[in-house]
Amino acid sequence: MKNNPKLTLVGAGPGDPDLISIKGAKALATADAVLYDALTHPDLLNYAPKNAPKVFVGKRVGQHSFKQEEINQMIVDHALNYGHVVRLKGGDPFVFGRGQEEIEHVEAFNIPTEVIPGISSSVGVPGLQKIPVTRRDDSESFWVITGTTKTRELSRDLALAAQSTATVIVLMGTRKLGQIMETYRNLNRGELPVAIIQNGSLSNEKVVLGTVDTIEQVAAENNIGAPAIVVLGEVVKHHPEFNHAFVQTNYLQQ
Repeated sequence: MKNNPKLTLVGAGPGDPDLISIKGAKALATADAVLYDALTHPDLLNYAPKNAPKVFVGKRVGQHSFKQEEINQMIVDHALNYGHVVRLKGGDPFVFGRGQEEIEHVEAFNIPTEVIPGISSSVGVPGLQKIPVTRRDDSESFWVITGTTKTRELSRDLALAAQSTATVIVLMGTRKLGQIMETYRNLNRGELPVAIIQNGSLSNEKVVLGTVDTIEQVAAENNIGAPAIVVLGEVVKHHPEFNHAFVQTNYLQQ
């Protein structure tokens, strides 16, 4: 058992390894062990010492993955056996990242913890596409909603958000794209601008633009899939290619 076990929860950002914070990179440089997720860029592991164990604990659809309870205990075991554990998580650990659950479990063993925030894809990815999540005269607020709840059903919050003028960003929502758009169509909002951004911030990023009425067809034509975020709101029309996309019915950026 190490004398100084510790957990540092680090947000890796939306994908591009250059978007991690300086503080996050410094934490990795002092890691005795790293536990990392599926959506963290592999180049980030180069910040950690070469002799530090680097353990993949990500979750992928259709593949074996660790349960959250197992990950929690793995953090404790590595902290006790190695010392400083960096838990590297995509985006921000507290935006649908279950970071608080990990902290609570680790602190129950009297192991000190620290949090280093990351850029959430919910804000950073639209911003990289020059889509503001808020803009005067268009949107005074924004909602960030998960498309995959614990029960695998569409979040009930979406029906509430769809009634507002707020920008709505849906994470992990591509598998429920039809239900999401149906929610808006039921409110007669078929002309509302929509963007779907796949692999945001990475070299293989794809962007499709349209409206509630057209986006499903556009996404299918361009083979859009996970990981991706869905952005609904008047702010989407400020994307540099939106007017062209609206006329042409689709836009693809690679």
